[in-house]
Amino acid sequence: MAKGLRGFLDRMHPLFAKGGKFEKYYVLYEMVDTIFYSPGDVTRGAPHVRDGIDLKRTMIYVWLATFPAILMGAWNVGFQANVALASMGAEGIDSWRAMFIAPFGYDASNHLANVVHGLTYWIPIYFVTFVVGGLWEVLFAGVRNHEVNEGFFVTSILFSLILAPTTPLWQVALGISFGVVIGKEIFGGTGKNFLNPALVGRAFLYFAYPAQQSGDQVWVAADGYTQASALSMAAEGGVSSITDGGITWMQTFIGSVPGSVGEVSTIAILIGGAFLMYTGIANYRITLGMFAGMIGTVLLFNLIGGEGEPYFDVPWYWHFTMGGFAFGAVFMATDPVSSSHTNAGRWIFGALCGFMTVLIRVVNPAFPEGVMLAILFANIFAPLIDYFVMRANMRRREARTLTAA
Repeated sequence: MAKGLRGFLDRMHPLFAKGGKFEKYYVLYEMVDTIFYSPGDVTRGAPHVRDGIDLKRTMIYVWLATFPAILMGAWNVGFQANVALASMGAEGIDSWRAMFIAPFGYDASNHLANVVHGLTYWIPIYFVTFVVGGLWEVLFAGVRNHEVNEGFFVTSILFSLILAPTTPLWQVALGISFGVVIGKEIFGGTGKNFLNPALVGRAFLYFAYPAQQSGDQVWVAADGYTQASALSMAAEGGVSSITDGGITWMQTFIGSVPGSVGEVSTIAILIGGAFLMYTGIANYRITLGMFAGMIGTVLLFNLIGGEGEPYFDVPWYWHFTMGGFAFGAVFMATDPVSSSHTNAGRWIFGALCGFMTVLIRVVNPAFPEGVMLAILFANIFAPLIDYFVMRANMRRREARTLTAA
């Protein structure tokens, strides 16, 4: 079958090559061809290092690493919705989703029913993200006469996982458009952007439409039902407010609490992160640096305390599992384009992300979540961090040279 597919693509090539009938659509042909096969025009001799992985395979690894978070996120969206419907005495929902959910029912104790229910919210979000963002990618590639870059493959999946399940689809389209065009394409495309495109799109929606991206009405996919996230509870009354609300630390670790689709399950995120670090796609220094920066800052706030400020006393292990910290540390901060590139710089970059996350969460009363803004802030300083690290390395080498002389 592979030969048949390879032969078919080879026969189609003249139609899309220069001078062919569909020359202006070559970027689409190239995109499909290189999804299934490695490019034929690769270097094979010195001084290049040959490897079995290319950019597309790297992006596919990241895509695969999100599967545990997708599965747990879909289950949790459905679980929260089914629990809410039962508490309101509703037997079902009145929308197009009912035709897919009805065969499985609305029983919150049925795991398959929860997953199906949750997928009816996540799949439309991902579909709109992929189609709209993909159109922008193809448009810019066609205008520039470049190949369609694989970076959007990851941007689309990550963007869909950091949204509230109730996000209107027109806002999904607007957010990914802003992230792709303003966050990446105006700088030249993948590899040239200094901000994480998925976070840029999410930040745009957060500030442009805060009612649909924050508050107590967006986290549970059931009309007329409100429930605060663990972060909101912590901001209001610390850990006691969370536990009084019926949420345990283990629930935040496993992922059975209201929140964004893919950010709720810390254990699922860590499984994906372990895969990325094993394959060398994500750099462990950034993740561990962010973890260390978060712990150090939380311990400092715990030591300082705050009169009438219960958020100051929230332990680090709650910050780790609440909100999007784990997802940001594993999938967002480790973006190889917008993060630091030197090994020492990666530790500093990660620590800055962790420090800023806690600072925004605890000190700024307007934003109970700080991961998104913290990583974007660190993205801006990543080149400067690398500059000072390299300058320090150069000074050390010069000092050694003078000493040896």
